Amino acid sequence: MSDYDFIIVGAGSAGCVLANRLSENGRFTVLLLEAGGSDLNFWIWMPIGYGKTFYRPSVNWMYHTEPDPALNGRVSYWPRGKVLGGSSSINAMVYVRGQAQDFDAWQAMGNPGWGWDDVLPYFRRSETNDRGGDAFRGDNGPLHVASMDRDLHPLCRDFIAAGGELQFPHNPDFNGATQEGVGTYQNTAKGGMRMSAARAYLRPVLRRANLRVETGALAERVLFEGRQAVGVSYRQNGQVKTVRARREVILSGGAINSPQLLQLSGVGPARLLQDKGVEVVHALDGVGRNLQDHLCIDHLYRSRVPTLNTQLHPWYGKLWHGLRYVLTRRGPLSLGVNQAGGFVRSRPGLDRPNMQLFFSPVSYTKAPPGKRPLMNPDPFPGFLLSAQPTRPTSRGHLEIRSADPSEHPAIHPNYLSTEIDVQEMLEGAHLLRRLAETLALARLIEAEMLPGPDVRSDEELIADCRNRAGTVFHPVSTCRMGPDAARDVVDARLRVHGIGGLRVVDASIFPTLTSGNTNAPAIMVGEKGADMILEDCGAGRVTPA
Repeated sequence: MSDYDFIIVGAGSAGCVLANRLSENGRFTVLLLEAGGSDLNFWIWMPIGYGKTFYRPSVNWMYHTEPDPALNGRVSYWPRGKVLGGSSSINAMVYVRGQAQDFDAWQAMGNPGWGWDDVLPYFRRSETNDRGGDAFRGDNGPLHVASMDRDLHPLCRDFIAAGGELQFPHNPDFNGATQEGVGTYQNTAKGGMRMSAARAYLRPVLRRANLRVETGALAERVLFEGRQAVGVSYRQNGQVKTVRARREVILSGGAINSPQLLQLSGVGPARLLQDKGVEVVHALDGVGRNLQDHLCIDHLYRSRVPTLNTQLHPWYGKLWHGLRYVLTRRGPLSLGVNQAGGFVRSRPGLDRPNMQLFFSPVSYTKAPPGKRPLMNPDPFPGFLLSAQPTRPTSRGHLEIRSADPSEHPAIHPNYLSTEIDVQEMLEGAHLLRRLAETLALARLIEAEMLPGPDVRSDEELIADCRNRAGTVFHPVSTCRMGPDAARDVVDARLRVHGIGGLRVVDASIFPTLTSGNTNAPAIMVGEKGADMILEDCGAGRVTPA
């Protein structure tokens, strides 16, 4: 079959949702194209295994940014999933939706139907929370969300106590009535194994007769007749193939691949396309612009008491916990490293939290280049405290380097390019110091190793952030949703401005970054986008209650 009702490009967090929902009623044929391969890989399914996939080109695009002036010319490494499940197959699995005000702001920016009351039902529909359902949490969805309390390191309790000393309340559920406070994170996992979007949405429906999944299929361009998208050209096993869409082409490649494919296809800033030898189909300046990402600073402490380092550094510890995981799906290998954290206000006068915290009872000071040794931590007990401002105001961009689909685009994050972002990074660093000085944590700390006790002044802390702060891998907004075709890329129904038969449904459409990790809202966008597509072709499902 070379004609399908819907062609989805990208089997990531949103693409897997779309493949499931659009093929669900059996009326439509759906083709899902994925440049990567299968997710049936031990290191993908074992939660701590993302340390192995972090630099593995078989499942990872392994992007690098351009040198960033505000980070002293440093290049940032951006892993992105190149595999069924996309980045949900290689991420740290933390499940955070964001704050209600994030989505109300989306609606206020000219996107009707994207307020908190509109999107909450889709979060609930997508989820099975192991603590049960309520007005905020789902209990019958494909995506299983697990509490890690029984296997958490006991130092997490000390972190929560430290937050209490600073008047930060204990919050048992960051995805409940309020996000504010400190506590422990939930992960997208079930039975001690990763719950990627592929496991949740795609694997259960692979036998549907109306759904076809092609892996190793690199989309090269969207095909147009005039300004109507009619198909996709892709390369697979060295051959160029063409498929046609009777209804729509849907891009779900994420914040890097979706704008890249639009630009390769002739939709984007006209001057850029002309300079790169791409024929302009439709000039749309917003494609690749408005790039946003979270930047984080870590403080490293040598501990007086045992941490996960003590368990995982010795060879016998690795052996014991490896056997424990294989036999029981329990223990530290069944978790991510970010076990506790929270959402707090870094200064008085704020109406909601502006800072996300992470507590990791493990440390790595000698990671070799190109490796993320999550199962080979420091030989001494140590832990990490981390802070990231939740809503940065800096904006970057990305652009194709040439008309070659296999060449990675040039990514310009433009971190710390506004004064408010510099100020909030400084506030984050001061907050970590305040946490470390609490009675609960000070008694555990033998020494601050990074940035070190000699780094004290504001100027020195800012310099440390410029030298060491790094991405937590949440790029969004490069195909921003909004009503203004001069600046935005898709409308509130995720249709590309000025083009027929073409939508973008993934994290690239976020009008702004959400307050926290981005995988859960990307899945929500897939759920809501699927309903919109079905409604617009006269086969809509009932909006979830």
